[in-house]
Amino acid sequence: MSSLLDVRDLVVVYNTPRGTVLALDGVSVGLNAGETLGIVGESGSGKSTLGLAIGRLMPQNAYRLSGDLVVNGHSVFKGDDENLRILRRDALGFIFQNPMAALDPTMRVGRQLTRAVGRRAAPEKVFSLLSSVGLTETERVFHSFPHELSGGMAQRVAIAIAIARRPQLIVADEPTASLDAWLRDQVLELLLSMCRATGAALVLLSHDLHMVSRHCRHVAVMYGGRIVEYGERETVFHRQAHPYTRALLRAAPGAEGPHGRLNPIRGVPPILMERSTCCAFASRCDWAVNQCLDERPEARWLDERSVICHRAETLLAGASGT
Repeated sequence: MSSLLDVRDLVVVYNTPRGTVLALDGVSVGLNAGETLGIVGESGSGKSTLGLAIGRLMPQNAYRLSGDLVVNGHSVFKGDDENLRILRRDALGFIFQNPMAALDPTMRVGRQLTRAVGRRAAPEKVFSLLSSVGLTETERVFHSFPHELSGGMAQRVAIAIAIARRPQLIVADEPTASLDAWLRDQVLELLLSMCRATGAALVLLSHDLHMVSRHCRHVAVMYGGRIVEYGERETVFHRQAHPYTRALLRAAPGAEGPHGRLNPIRGVPPILMERSTCCAFASRCDWAVNQCLDERPEARWLDERSVICHRAETLLAGASGT
C-alpha cells in the first residue's frame, strides 16, 4: 500500500539576516491513510517547518534545498500552483495553535464555514458541521465574528473548517496549546473522533509528550531538523533508543524526581547553518563519545524503530552514560 504522506530526504533552509539557517536536515517519514503520527521535540527542532511543508505553506524566506514531499501521489514542490491549490482544498486540512490568528477577523463564522464547505452549500449543512464539533449555540456562532467567541469555541470552528471537505490528511500544530487545561483533552478527542469518522490521517505536532503518547499510534522525535527516533508509541516511549528521547521524557511534566523536580536538558538546541557533519545532540548528550563528535549518524532500523544514534545499542542495553 502506497503512503498517503511520503517525505523523502527533505532539506529546507531559511534565508535570514544572519545567513542561511537549516530547518530540515534530510527528513524522511511516511504515513498511511487513517493513521496518527505525533511529532515531538523542543522549539526549533523543525516540527512546524515540516508541518507547513506538507502544504507548501512555508514563509517566503524558506525554500526546499533538496528532497521531496508527496501527498497522495502528488509532489507539493514539483506541481504547478493550480494542482497545489486543488491538493490543499481537497486533500489537506490545517489546524494551527492560535485559532484567532487562523480565522479571518473581518468575516463572520458562518461565511467562513460556507466558503470552506462550498459556496453553494445549504445553511443546514453548515449548522450540521457546527453541531458535529460539539457547538450547541450554532445560530449564535454562525452569526458571530471570531473575536466574539471563546478560545475553545474558536478552536472548534477551526476544526470544523479543517474537516469541512473531508480531507485525507489533517495537520494539527499545537491545536490545544492556547486552551485551558480542562478543554485540551476534550478538543483533541473531538479532533480524533472526526478523523475516525472520516478516515483521515492525522499529523499532530506538539510539545506535550503525554498527549501524544495517549492519542498517536506512531511517534517521530525531532532534533536539529532530523527525525532522530521513529516508531510505534509503545516502542519509542517505553524503550528509548536515542538519548534525546530519554531526555525529553525525563524533562516532561509528570516525570518529577523524589524532590518534585524535573530533569531539564542542559544547553540549548543548535542553530544549524549547514547540514551537520556530526551528531547535533552531542554537545548536550551524557552518552556522547568521540565518534558522535566526528561522524554524522545515519538512520537505521533497530529494535522495531528507526533511530539516528551511534550509541543506540548501548542505551537499549541499559548501560550508564559516559
